[in-house]
Amino acid sequence: MNDMTGITAAQSTESITLDDAERQRCEIWTRVMGYHRPVASFNVGKKGEFHERRFFEESKTRSVG
Repeated sequence: MNDMTGITAAQSTESITLDDAERQRCEIWTRVMGYHRPVASFNVGKKGEFHERRFFEESKTRSVG
């Protein structure tokens, strides 16, 4: 048994299924102007901007030379 979590090795490989009543929303935070804020506190326009964001990988943008 793992002392930190109380989960045995056999339990960690089992699939855990939750009913909808047992689930809870995941709170998403993002960095805005140097500090972190929950996205749920954004106004409608800021939420729209957040969902339009695109991510990039720096390795794809570097020029080889």
